[in-house]
Amino acid sequence: MKKIQSQIQTGSAVYQENRRTMLTQLKLISDLGLMQEKSRSKRQVTQHVKKGKWLVMDRINALIDAETDFLELSPLAGVDLYEDALPKGGIVTGVGQIEGIECMIIANDATVKAGTYFPITVKKHLRAQAIAEKNRLPCLYLVDSGGAFLPRQAEVYPDRDHFGRIFFNQARMSAKGIPQIAVVMGSCTAGGAYIPAMSDETIIVKKQGTIFLGGPPLVKAATGEESSEEELGGGDLHTRMSGVADYLARDDAHALLLARECVASQKNSLKTRQRHRTLYGRSESHAPAYSEDELLGLVSMSSQKTFDILELIARISDGSQFHEFKPRYGKSLRCGFAKIDGFEVGIVANNGILFSESALKGTHFIQLCDKRGIPLVFLQNVVGFMVGRHYEKEGIAKHGAKMVTAVSTTRVPKFTVIVGGSYGAGNYAMCGRAYDPNFLFIWPTARTSVMGSEQAATVLTQIKADQYQRTGNVMSEAERVEIREHILKKYDNEGAAVYSTARLFDDGIINPKETRKILSRCLAVAHDADPSFEGSFGLFRM
Repeated sequence: MKKIQSQIQTGSAVYQENRRTMLTQLKLISDLGLMQEKSRSKRQVTQHVKKGKWLVMDRINALIDAETDFLELSPLAGVDLYEDALPKGGIVTGVGQIEGIECMIIANDATVKAGTYFPITVKKHLRAQAIAEKNRLPCLYLVDSGGAFLPRQAEVYPDRDHFGRIFFNQARMSAKGIPQIAVVMGSCTAGGAYIPAMSDETIIVKKQGTIFLGGPPLVKAATGEESSEEELGGGDLHTRMSGVADYLARDDAHALLLARECVASQKNSLKTRQRHRTLYGRSESHAPAYSEDELLGLVSMSSQKTFDILELIARISDGSQFHEFKPRYGKSLRCGFAKIDGFEVGIVANNGILFSESALKGTHFIQLCDKRGIPLVFLQNVVGFMVGRHYEKEGIAKHGAKMVTAVSTTRVPKFTVIVGGSYGAGNYAMCGRAYDPNFLFIWPTARTSVMGSEQAATVLTQIKADQYQRTGNVMSEAERVEIREHILKKYDNEGAAVYSTARLFDDGIINPKETRKILSRCLAVAHDADPSFEGSFGLFRM
């Protein structure tokens, strides 16, 4: 492969300004995380620890293999969504190695609203399950939850993607041979009782974990019967009499050891299946020729200021090598083959607005990767497809639809990183959230919305002015400025990375320097990914 020759001038004013902006955004995100942690109720934390229970991250760190990293997902979920703070959305999710096996860990945080499920908690839990199902990751549920947050029951209970979907997913994954293991480390009430009941194996902590459809107050109200939590659903009852749980643990430490043993007992079958299903291999890894630290000054927050996406590829690919596909055609989209930490990938990266030629090239390249079983990495910095009479006449809509069709139906794993702008249908063609990438991450300065704030302000202000005119009125300059400023502020706020990640439009904001490392981990996780189709693309409109 040909080595990319970098043209970045790290001493230039533009580069230094971009770097300062990126570092500012990274500090903002770090501060948000710290504020979330500080917002925890000290009383709840104290009570939690007094009961002999470990904090959620201590549980996770004890569960995963020593000296391995936990790839946490959506740590800023729930920021500024509710009147009260909800650190991490009330639940911690992520990928960790257990006995050498990559697993999805979903852990309730009982120090946040007693581990109850807000709408964003449900969404985060379901996203973790979706990743687990797509990548065939065993699921470990560290349960310590009061169930649905009752004041918001209408937002978490009845719909398709509400609380009940959790158990639906468990049943489907178990049917596919994806292990479901529950560790009941605290309360497990009402609908939440189905998490351990529907798991392949369930561990419960003695005189700490409880499982019941109705707690003592509800039972008394419904039947008049009085009982303690332990009598109604404690570990002794469920491992000796009901059979709802399989193993009785002495404490948190013992429970997590038993969970590791449950994974270890399936290691051979999981490894065997992985060897049969793996879509792609891995060769020797080589570091990029250029420093990943230089990514901090690569991109501007302004969509008006462009950069060469090859500079990014040069800092994440092995040896900074890239075999470009159709380099002279559709130049606003760079496509080509590279290796990331030894994994062969096909890279689809924006280098400007998408024209018909770009879409056709992207479609062709995605088909090639699909036929060869090569995973796809999408690097998004796109303002959308080109508009105008000439472009509509040449069929920009149908050419863009070809690329969207290819992205929608390819069988290979897909990984998306939004590094700059992600606007309009460009988001769709470049494998945005709606197109089911295995993982999707966003850089701190990136932005995503249906169009840029400037364009939206111009369009919506003009529409409002036209409405005035139809009623015989004329919009004053002051009114025009006020409307425009309101729209700019709204789009700037809603397009920001923090807004996106708080609502789980992505799997987390990442430091640009860690892009290669995170992509490598995700590629390793997707080794056993489940192909969605049998090898047929949808209809391409010719």
